[in-house]
Amino acid sequence: MDQLPGQVGEFASYLDALLARLDPRGGWNGVFWQRDPEGMRACLDGREVAPWDVVEALLEDLGALYGPAAEGAERERARALHAAAVAAYDARPGARDALADRLDVMLREQRYAAECHAALSRRLSTPLPGDQADALRVDLAWAHDDHTRAASRCAELRARLEALDRRTGSAGDRPGAAPGVAPAPDVAVRPSRAVPPAAPRPWAAVAPEEARHGAVPLASSPGTTAPDLPASPATGAGDPSSPGATPAPRARRRRRGSARFAGVVEGAEAAPVVVSPASGGAGADGGPRSPRGARFAGAGEAVEPSVPDGAAVDEGAREAVDGVVGRLARLRGEGRGGEAHMVLVEAAGWPVGRLPLLADALHRAGLGADWATLLWEAAALPAERLVAAADALTAAGQDGDGRRLLRQGAARPAEQIGAAVLRMEDEGRQREARALLDAHVRVRAPEEAARCAAADPGRLVPLLLEAALGVSGERHRDLAHALRVAGYTA
Repeated sequence: MDQLPGQVGEFASYLDALLARLDPRGGWNGVFWQRDPEGMRACLDGREVAPWDVVEALLEDLGALYGPAAEGAERERARALHAAAVAAYDARPGARDALADRLDVMLREQRYAAECHAALSRRLSTPLPGDQADALRVDLAWAHDDHTRAASRCAELRARLEALDRRTGSAGDRPGAAPGVAPAPDVAVRPSRAVPPAAPRPWAAVAPEEARHGAVPLASSPGTTAPDLPASPATGAGDPSSPGATPAPRARRRRRGSARFAGVVEGAEAAPVVVSPASGGAGADGGPRSPRGARFAGAGEAVEPSVPDGAAVDEGAREAVDGVVGRLARLRGEGRGGEAHMVLVEAAGWPVGRLPLLADALHRAGLGADWATLLWEAAALPAERLVAAADALTAAGQDGDGRRLLRQGAARPAEQIGAAVLRMEDEGRQREARALLDAHVRVRAPEEAARCAAADPGRLVPLLLEAALGVSGERHRDLAHALRVAGYTA
């Protein structure tokens, strides 16, 4: 942001002074700087307001160094400054969409952490060599911390959304939101302060890409919050508040990543989005892995021109929707998160006319978080079907979901967007092409959006500039500059 709200700048200065009193390499401060230096710098620069659980962890570092009295004296002041900074930060244009998208991310992180904990507990219930069991106990401790931290952030984000709605008088259509939920940062559980955390960890839970391609099944939890975590079969082994389970320096390193910034492109007019792993966003730092599974249908490969599904509801839609919702409720109740996720992956590929029915049914069944996941899955559909799906949601009165789907889908690689726009233009579908391009220039940084023109600069540069002008004059100027730097001229 060019002009920092005063309260955000004041809190950033306070945070800077607090960090100056802490060990830069020890405690939670050391963990945060090791795992997410960019996120820490963003908070100190005032480009972000640190989540309360991070502030609380830093206050615990202060207490470990200077005693409980010092921590208690700072806590009240920190709370007041943090609350004022959050209120000012959320008063910016586009803040509501940014918060809703970030809540989508954190709800998924919460589910992944719950399932990770369950999977590790199951593995620890079988005979294992001592070193493997020790490593799994370390991972189990972090999974517990990840889940608690994600739950705290979900509560904080919901409270911010509700406060924003009260100020503006508008009720939003965010997935998984529930009225009357207040943040509960004081109950966050972290590994014992007796042994400061030594194993690196990200700001939040396992990244979606790591869970999907790595080692743990995808998470499950009905509704908007995850269930109580299953207890570890080894007494005390899975409790990160137990000193024996505190992560040790030799634990396996977690990949660097930040759920606060996963796929987020900040801008005055651009609402942050969740970037699919195929687009090189969250989870892509692990290497140039080829995406797998139905989630990535059409990503990373040439997409054949196709006629999108019509938005009309097919004859068997209602029965199919009821069947899927019933299966999901049963699987969630049985803790079978991996199977539930595969049901969502399959449903994301349904005829797009079924999506509004599915959204309504999932919310009625208390599975709003599953709708957020399904929407994220649908964002990886081939571009033609992506636009058709967004149209179907908008036509059914679910404008917020339609916009969110376009934003998330438009975050795929710019080269794919350019190729899709050209295909739709060639097929005479100018409106759909412009909708996709409009979403793309809104959510991508200008230099990234400029890469979209590579497929055919002569045709795409004018379309890009037209879309940017529809956002704002500033976005048009920024994109025009980025295009010139990239060697493209109108």
